[in-house]
Amino acid sequence: MTKFYEVTAQLEQALSAISYENLDISDEVKEQVELVLSQFRRAKGRVDAPDVELYEELLSLYNKNNDVTTDPAVLRRLAEKLQLMGIADLTQESLALHEMVASTGGDPGETIEKMSMLLKKIKDFVQTENPNLDAPLKEKNPGPSQGGQASSDRNHKAPVIPDDFRCPISLELMKDPVIVSTGQTYERSCIEKWLEAGHRTCPKTQQTLTSTAVTPNYVLRSLIAQWCEANGIEPPKRPSSSRPSKTSSACSPAERTKIEILLCKLTSGSPEDQRSAAGEIRLLAKRNADNRVAIAEAGAIPLLVGLLSTPDSRTQEHAVTALLNLSICEDNKGSIVSSGAVPSIVHVLRIGSMEARENAAATLFSLSVIDENKVTIGASGAIPPLVTLLSEGTQRGKKDAATALFNLCIYQGNKGKAVRAGVVPTLMHLLTEPGGGMVDEALAILAILSSHPEGKAAIGAAEAVPVLVEVIGNGSPRNRENAAAVLVHLCAGDQQYLAEAKELGVMGPLVDLAQNGTDRGKRKAAQLLERMSRFIEQQKQAQVQTESQSQIQEARLPSNAADS
Repeated sequence: MTKFYEVTAQLEQALSAISYENLDISDEVKEQVELVLSQFRRAKGRVDAPDVELYEELLSLYNKNNDVTTDPAVLRRLAEKLQLMGIADLTQESLALHEMVASTGGDPGETIEKMSMLLKKIKDFVQTENPNLDAPLKEKNPGPSQGGQASSDRNHKAPVIPDDFRCPISLELMKDPVIVSTGQTYERSCIEKWLEAGHRTCPKTQQTLTSTAVTPNYVLRSLIAQWCEANGIEPPKRPSSSRPSKTSSACSPAERTKIEILLCKLTSGSPEDQRSAAGEIRLLAKRNADNRVAIAEAGAIPLLVGLLSTPDSRTQEHAVTALLNLSICEDNKGSIVSSGAVPSIVHVLRIGSMEARENAAATLFSLSVIDENKVTIGASGAIPPLVTLLSEGTQRGKKDAATALFNLCIYQGNKGKAVRAGVVPTLMHLLTEPGGGMVDEALAILAILSSHPEGKAAIGAAEAVPVLVEVIGNGSPRNRENAAAVLVHLCAGDQQYLAEAKELGVMGPLVDLAQNGTDRGKRKAAQLLERMSRFIEQQKQAQVQTESQSQIQEARLPSNAADS
């Protein structure tokens, strides 16, 4: 611990000595260095002070002869500081010592024997002080002479924040946790700074983000609030008014004037002005969060929606991409949908240029992060053109269409629409095409659709079992998990698919998945193995019955012949 403390101090000292003005580095890099520096300073402040008295008294008692009388006051201090004042604590310590003895093969040696004697002294003292000891002393009401003050001090020690409640970037307790497309959770302000700096990877996993949209993690926020309440800490307040004030201070009057001029161009009758203004707004909205808020507040969203139906393909591309960039801001999502943008975005998705169609799909994905928008988008006829883009688009277009379809199909009412639009044959083609890079997405969507009756029927009709068995045997951990999930639904109440999977040799890969897969993969594999075992048992029983009936019939034949 001392070595770590020394290294931390050296790093903090080295970073503190950096002269930013002498280095040609961006503001983002400066912010990252300052963040790391503040973490080192906090780490320095969290080091436990050495308890010299505890060390000396423990060492003295450890080295004393067992026959020498020990001062009860020393024993009391040791028991309190080591938190060995209750029967549960003493039992746990005794078990730990027992395990140490067992690990030595029955020859504990002098060190463990001394530790055992020391524990016995403390235990005898505690039991002498509390003859009716049957629970930890802190649950009783000790007087001042029994260390009540020490117990109180210990109870009021600041609780350790669970790692899951800390932002992976700032390492602070999260106030407004949000989820990125990789499933990781961050503090909103921290991940927004990361994205605004131009990064397109997840800071924790380094995976490429399929979208820069973030989703509030309401469950985690509730858990954090409950934890704070349980530990007597004031729950962190979500910053509600920070965004408007930030926008007001961040956007200068000159920038606001520029936005107003661009909006005037959008309403002009000149196609050239509209095209150039939409292009500039597209770039401004991509640059940072402050611009996205300011552009929306200036009233750009309805004007951009109006340009989605323009015959000028380039203007259309700029407009739909500008809406995509604006939709990164959570508050703008509602404004875009309420302005009637969805039907116009679907129009671009149907007839626009390939780039416009790709960005239209990405916009629908961004908007569908909000649950009620899933219903609106599904009802607008977006799913069939998304399936078409999934089939005939570029690799990027297919990715955009797949992420949008996956998000939309989380809503049960959209699953049937996707199946009727022919998504299952398209997904099966993506699974089997040589060198295809869409296996992950295809299996993820199939796993969602398989829980729907129409989806299950379509997957069965597409002869998916051989492909699923192959993936369970040789796929990536996540793909094996999803393939098993599809097979679980497919085999529910349908022994035809169980028999087919068994014939294809699925048992071995399932056993391996149950032992070495992801947590969800293990559960799905266990379900399949249980169903497979019941199926095999039923087959054996049926075979025994058939053989018995045959034997009975054969036994009757001679008798019948004799009668005749």
